[in-house]
Amino acid sequence: MPSAACVAMPNPITPKGLVRLHEQLKHLREFDRPKNVRDIEEARAHGDLKENAEYHAAKERQSHIVGQIQALETQIATAEIIDPATLKGSRVMFGATVTLVDLDTADSPPVRYQIVGDLEADLAAGLISISSPLARGLIGKECGDEVPVTTPKGRRMFLIDNVEFL
Repeated sequence: MPSAACVAMPNPITPKGLVRLHEQLKHLREFDRPKNVRDIEEARAHGDLKENAEYHAAKERQSHIVGQIQALETQIATAEIIDPATLKGSRVMFGATVTLVDLDTADSPPVRYQIVGDLEADLAAGLISISSPLARGLIGKECGDEVPVTTPKGRRMFLIDNVEFL
């Protein structure tokens, strides 16, 4: 039986997030890796490999690409796909799109975040990681609940204005 350290933990992810991982993997395999092979061949043609900075940089990039491919393959293999469109209810959970009102700032407009897996979080796109302080504070709460959350800016109070599964 493998030790706990060797067993990959499932990564919750939305179908859109999984598609993005597959696109990244495809780009690495079909564009970055072949380009890197050409760069290595071109650098080799310049002669002495011991003092060839282009060659060493291309080989280092090759190692980086291989590592990225392996990481993406592992992330995809351990992905636990959860489609928010199949969920319903009034409680905040993975996949929920939550509209929040910041009770500490009366004039700020409501904000919307979807709670997603760590692999697809993108705050600028309104996607927050399920392991973020805000998401951890929201999980299990319902529309109308006031939620205190400790953020990097300090303790804040939010009102859950809406919970949707899109």
